[in-house]
Amino acid sequence: MYRRSGRLQTVKSENASIQKGKITKQGNKKKCQPLSKRQSGIQNQLVLEGVSNPCVLVKTPEKRVETACELSNFEDLRSGKKIVVQPSPLPLSWGCPEVWDKMLMKERKYTHSNNFTQLHPRIQPKMRSILLDWLLEVSEVYTLHRETFYLAQDYFDRFMLIQEDIDKDRLQLIGITSLFIAAKIEEMYPPKLHELAYVTDGACMEEEILQMELVILKALNWSLCPETVVVWLKLMIQMASLEDQPDCDILLPEFSQESYIQVTRLLDLCILNINSLDYQYRVLAAAALCHYLPYEVVEKVSGLTWDVLDGVTDWMAPFVDTVAVCGRAQLKDFIKVASEDRHNIQTHSSYLLMLEEARRRELEHQFLTPPNSTEKPMTH
Repeated sequence: MYRRSGRLQTVKSENASIQKGKITKQGNKKKCQPLSKRQSGIQNQLVLEGVSNPCVLVKTPEKRVETACELSNFEDLRSGKKIVVQPSPLPLSWGCPEVWDKMLMKERKYTHSNNFTQLHPRIQPKMRSILLDWLLEVSEVYTLHRETFYLAQDYFDRFMLIQEDIDKDRLQLIGITSLFIAAKIEEMYPPKLHELAYVTDGACMEEEILQMELVILKALNWSLCPETVVVWLKLMIQMASLEDQPDCDILLPEFSQESYIQVTRLLDLCILNINSLDYQYRVLAAAALCHYLPYEVVEKVSGLTWDVLDGVTDWMAPFVDTVAVCGRAQLKDFIKVASEDRHNIQTHSSYLLMLEEARRRELEHQFLTPPNSTEKPMTH
C-alpha cells in the first residue's frame, strides 16, 4: 500500500483548521483517511517501501510535427472511426483559425493509450486508479488547480506508454514526480519539493523525485504542454455559454460554477478508469457535455459529429448514473482562493467507491442487454 499513513492527513487537517479567520478543533474536521484503510476492500497491491528495479529509460521515438492540412482525418482509438475535423468553431474575435488547428495538432502529438498495461505485466489497471485517486487528494490538500492534476495524469500515462516492465513499487514515485512537474508549470506558488516528499510518508525521498524528474522529462522529450480534458471542457462550455454573445472576451468565464463542477466531477471519475485512455481528450470532454447540454450545442462547440460521440457517451453512461446517485457536487471554499476561482481548484471525493459502483452498473448493463439478432441462437 502507499506509504502515506499520517502525513497527508496531518497536512489536510492543518489546512482545514482555519476557515474564515477562525481556529477550529481538528477533531471536528473530516480526516484524510490513510490509504491503508481506504484500500481494505480494493486489493492492497501497491507496496512502495523500497527502491528497487529502477526504471529503464526508453528512448522516445522521433515524431514529426504535422501541419494543419494533415489533420483532415484521424481515428478514434477505441472505435477506429475516422474523426473528421470540422472548421474551427471559435468565434473570429477569439483568435485566428490557426489557433484551433494548433490545438488539434497537439491532440495528435500527445498520444495516450491503455495499452501500457501490456508493457508492464506486474501493473494492474486498479493500481493506476488508486494512484490517480491519491493524486486527486494531494491536489486538494495543496489547493492545486484542476489543470495541474490533469497535466500530471497526462505525464504519467504518456511516460508509462514509452517504458517497459516497470514494477509497481515505482508507481508512487512516478505519480508524485509527475505532479511536481505539473505544479511547477501551472501553479504560481507550487508545493515545495520537501512537501511532496512528506505526503508520501517516506516512500519517496527528495533526491529520488529529482532524479525521476529528469527521467520523465527526457522520456517525454520535454513535451509538456498538452491540451488536457479540462482545457477542452472549459473552452467548449465557454463557447456554449456565449453562443449568443460571440464578441465577448474568452478570458472571462460566463458559465455557472455549479454547472461546471458537475461536469468536472464526471470527468474526474471517468479518468480513473483506464479505458478512458482509448479516447482523445476532446472527445471525452464533448461526451461529458452531451449529458448536460443539448447535442446540437455540443456538436457546434466541439466540431465533432454524433457518430464519433455516440460510442463514448454510451461508455460513459454508468459513470453518469453513479454521479447522479451521489447527488450534486458542491462548491468548496478554500483559504486564499478567490470565490471566482474556486471552481478551478481540484477537489477529491470518494472516487474509488464510485468507480466500483460504475463498474457494477456496467456489468449489469452488459448482462441485461440482449444479443444482436445475428447472435441469437437458431430455433428449429
